[in-house]
Amino acid sequence: MISVVIPTLDAAATLADTLNCLIPAAVAGVVREVIVADGGSRDHTLRLADGCGAETVTAGPSRSSRLIAGATRARSPWLLFLNADSVLDPGWVREAEQFIARIETGARAEQAAVFRFAIDDTGAAPRLAERAAGFSAALWALPRAEQGLLISKTLYTQAGGYQPLPLLEDADLAWRIGRRRLATLRTSAVNHAGRFRSAGYLSSIARDHGCLLLYALNVPMGRIANLNGPASEAASG
Repeated sequence: MISVVIPTLDAAATLADTLNCLIPAAVAGVVREVIVADGGSRDHTLRLADGCGAETVTAGPSRSSRLIAGATRARSPWLLFLNADSVLDPGWVREAEQFIARIETGARAEQAAVFRFAIDDTGAAPRLAERAAGFSAALWALPRAEQGLLISKTLYTQAGGYQPLPLLEDADLAWRIGRRRLATLRTSAVNHAGRFRSAGYLSSIARDHGCLLLYALNVPMGRIANLNGPASEAASG
């Protein structure tokens, strides 16, 4: 039913937890394959993926190239794009099954879905970041990459799929999917706090919202990437 695509780049420290959250879905037959699309990891990401039974595909260093390569390899009628440091809440399997069933039976119009954004950390700063993500998703209908994306191959193809962009490839696809065809599920994608801590929560919030604002104002993607500097890969998720 679902092919899970996980873009990776030196993700060994967090990948195991992400793969583990998919085991119940694999046992239930909901997840048919897991594809780790790697951009040239120098740690043991690929050995870990292979040891867990995931398929691996080699792609370019940009996140967008990894997502494109993984989607191209996928064979199931539904795709789930998930970051290598995101862990889905246990209830995600049942909710995803229900979402897919309603669409396939015609009870619901064709839609894609994202999970709620959460950070595996305590304190005021991570809660502020979560609220900011919810605000931007509601304002611009542009969810974060860390929220994952559950989408049928039909809608993915119809929307034009991921494009080879230097950043904001998820926002670009969400924009083409459109607000009316993008739902938010009740379950959360809980993200590892390390990247947010190292960049600083406030800096991350300001950078991410700045990039989304520039994108919404139709500033060329290359200019946004240049302004964002070396953080552009992190900002894209």
